[in-house]
Amino acid sequence: MEMRHLRCFIAVAEELHFGRAAARLRLSQPPVSLAIKELETELGLRLFERSSRHIALTPGGEQALRDARAVLARTESLRAHARDAASGQAGSLAIGFISLAACSFLPDALRRFTQDFPGVRVALHESTTDQILRDLEAGTLDVGCIFASPELPAMLSYRGTCLDPLIAALPAAHRHARGRSVAVKDLADEQFLCFERHFGPTMFDTVVSVCMRHGFSPRIFPARQMPTIVSLVAGGIGVALLPSCVQVLGRAGVAYRPLRDAGGPRAEIETGVAWRTDDDAPTVRAFVELLPRL
Repeated sequence: MEMRHLRCFIAVAEELHFGRAAARLRLSQPPVSLAIKELETELGLRLFERSSRHIALTPGGEQALRDARAVLARTESLRAHARDAASGQAGSLAIGFISLAACSFLPDALRRFTQDFPGVRVALHESTTDQILRDLEAGTLDVGCIFASPELPAMLSYRGTCLDPLIAALPAAHRHARGRSVAVKDLADEQFLCFERHFGPTMFDTVVSVCMRHGFSPRIFPARQMPTIVSLVAGGIGVALLPSCVQVLGRAGVAYRPLRDAGGPRAEIETGVAWRTDDDAPTVRAFVELLPRL
């Protein structure tokens, strides 16, 4: 059984006239008559009652017409879904992201992507850079919004998106919160809330480097997520050096102050996007293109 058999059958059943059905299909009448004969032979069922003046569907033909219409509808649906998937208008996109991305470029990119591709199912997974890289390699994520990584796996591509200067996050009651800015050296005796190096080597190395340039090695109190660090600062557990975009969190009990003596490119944090180099899915390409560029 071929699709042409079903199309001819439906046309004849709706027109109840071989000539009009042939004209509708832009065929001559003999191929249409042959298609009906072949279909009846394959089904072992007479589809039409024929006389010299008219034709009519048999009871079996009426049931076959319902089935034929359903088959063609499913076929057209399959084709439409395939076209949408090929153009990036359907399918799914799994995005891993660090909490910092949610404070900067990710919300706007997601808003624009979901407006442009409403048929794509987006799954968001908040995680750490090291885990996102592993998940990209394993294929459980399609795109990763991460800290710039010195150890990017060979199978992944990377592009920088943002470069944020460090600022100080201080408890609101801290003595240095009263000024408009704070000197790094004035924080030498403080406890610093920061990522463990395993979870965020870029963030850890940058904070330690800034402190070392000002003559001290920071006492680190480890945490894994930016919101956690900010909450601990609000609770008076310590201070933190964070990318400036974190200020959007606006946590009560926290004072954000610029660093007046940080200096140098090492006092900035780079974030970016990573994806599998051989992944040519339209959804991946479209999302990556919506992200800012350094």
